[in-house]
Amino acid sequence: MQQRPRRNRKSAAIRNMIAETHLTVENLIYPFFVEDGKGVKTEISSLPNNFRWSIDTLLPEMEACIKLGLNAFVLFPKVKDELKDKTGTYGFSEKNYYLEIAKTVKKEFPHICLMSDVALDPYSIDGHDGIVRNGEIVNDETLDVLVKMSVAQAQAGFDIIGPSDMMDGRVGVIRDALDDYGCTNTSIMSYTAKYASAFYGPFRDALDSAPKADGTEEIPKDKKTYQMNPANVKEAVREAYLDENEGADFMMVKPALCYLDVIKTLSEISTLPISAYNVSGEYAMLMAACKNGWLNFETAMPEMLLSIKRAGATSILTYFAKAYAELVRK
Repeated sequence: MQQRPRRNRKSAAIRNMIAETHLTVENLIYPFFVEDGKGVKTEISSLPNNFRWSIDTLLPEMEACIKLGLNAFVLFPKVKDELKDKTGTYGFSEKNYYLEIAKTVKKEFPHICLMSDVALDPYSIDGHDGIVRNGEIVNDETLDVLVKMSVAQAQAGFDIIGPSDMMDGRVGVIRDALDDYGCTNTSIMSYTAKYASAFYGPFRDALDSAPKADGTEEIPKDKKTYQMNPANVKEAVREAYLDENEGADFMMVKPALCYLDVIKTLSEISTLPISAYNVSGEYAMLMAACKNGWLNFETAMPEMLLSIKRAGATSILTYFAKAYAELVRK
């Protein structure tokens, strides 16, 4: 045999030398769930080793992550029910603790990249990403709220605004508003292809943000009228062209593992960096399998992340970020 591909696999030195895909700690974005108060560190039962943090417990944990080489973080807020309403007004309130946490984090760690979440579901009594009117999630009225939230977050110090709502046209109006308010350096990472997935359950537990009825009107039980159909790829391409033309700086595919083909497709048709969200259900599945001894965490977890990078993601938002950084350090 003249061709023996195994010769290129015969040692770790050769395998590493010709590796086509490289995953580094710098590629990872680490999510934190935040809550108002003091001394809060509450583990999320469906997301082992993930917690809700108050600002005083968050800062030392973030400092530990930075020492491991992580420098990109996203904050997700858990909001008390009494602060929620039909139009998510607490999302841009001057009293919003989420904005205060961002200011404190950026003051303490000015060099890090801090990303926000822009959607109504943490602030809405209906649990939807947009305003519900007569049983329908209304698009254009929601845009006005998303703009106010985005400007407030940019002014609080977030480096990247993350619209995760999937309303039509939101990237364009957010970009215009940010520029009008002098936030021209604030980036937008649009959740371009966010699918109506079954893998979001633990995240919604963490924030208590699942759709819910309040007894006053019919509330859609799912998010299928605005999140994407898992059957479609061309629709993701359409969304990508729209977001790029409207001024997005990055595009997100969510979830990651069941949508590696979508990541690959968008990475090939767009010049923008493509991020992927390794979502809570994907994390929970692997953690459960490893806990039961069915998989080895130290080999399965890096392989999972590497597959997402290999598909074309330039960055990965993942609950495994700290564990991966610790494994690399070890």
